[in-house]
Amino acid sequence: MSGHTVGIVGAGAVGQTVAALLVDEPWCDRLLIVSRTPERSEGLATDLDDMARLAHRSTRADVAATAADLHATDALVICPRATFTNTAHRNVRMAGLTANAPLIAGLAHTLAGYAGPVAMVTNPVDVLARLFATISGAATYGIGSATDTVRYRATLAAHHRVPIDAVDGYVIGEHGDGAVICASTTTINGRPCAVPLDVVRAELTGRPRRINSGIGRTRHGPAAAVLSALRKLLAQEDGTDVLSVNRAGVWLGTRLHIRAGQPTAHPPELDPHETSDLLTARTKLEAAYRKISHHEQ
Repeated sequence: MSGHTVGIVGAGAVGQTVAALLVDEPWCDRLLIVSRTPERSEGLATDLDDMARLAHRSTRADVAATAADLHATDALVICPRATFTNTAHRNVRMAGLTANAPLIAGLAHTLAGYAGPVAMVTNPVDVLARLFATISGAATYGIGSATDTVRYRATLAAHHRVPIDAVDGYVIGEHGDGAVICASTTTINGRPCAVPLDVVRAELTGRPRRINSGIGRTRHGPAAAVLSALRKLLAQEDGTDVLSVNRAGVWLGTRLHIRAGQPTAHPPELDPHETSDLLTARTKLEAAYRKISHHEQ
């Protein structure tokens, strides 16, 4: 497997966790880090260097002088967060829209023409993936529906008392209150199963809240979703992920089959109710994007 350089923008909770996971990947030769301050970037790079030495890994962590230096990387992880207080009780992930949009737009303008895949983590992830892609022209994948999908499978596995690997089902659309649960095509051990939608929706909402109240911010789940996507998009392995991509002009969580680094959309079949939910999510995400589309200029 060939070695790659991955750029990480943001040295907060998710950026730190993604970087630590990448140090342990045999295909990742180098990390290039950009954060809000040089001191923060240098601190993370130094800590990662200690980790690599203690774990007998060869991955090198360096600090990028400017975001423009990230053009030389093979893939990007975008996970900065603007300074704002989120007081929302509903549409929590959408609450950062106007605060985070100028930050992401500025990065996208700097990285216009970027050639590698981009994993967007900053929320609202679907809308900001679209903003980054529109400005930069880069292939941008929102991380969000991947964590929703694994939470869905874990909830069903616990409900039916089966191993999580026995569950095949997806959550698509918006990473947020408009998530679309593909119950009609969900199976356990290859057979249709009962899906308690009220239990599932409560867990999709409650799980991140428990994480946030306990440790301040989700980090490990999204970081693992980033790692899974990068392995496939950099052709280290083939497989299926649920990532937010362009679907007729709006970025929506979609099932992707990724082979040799090339993704192909394979949306799950939907029943009429799920189709209506997806249309509602699409309308919501389009309306949100219109609020920030002026940052394209």
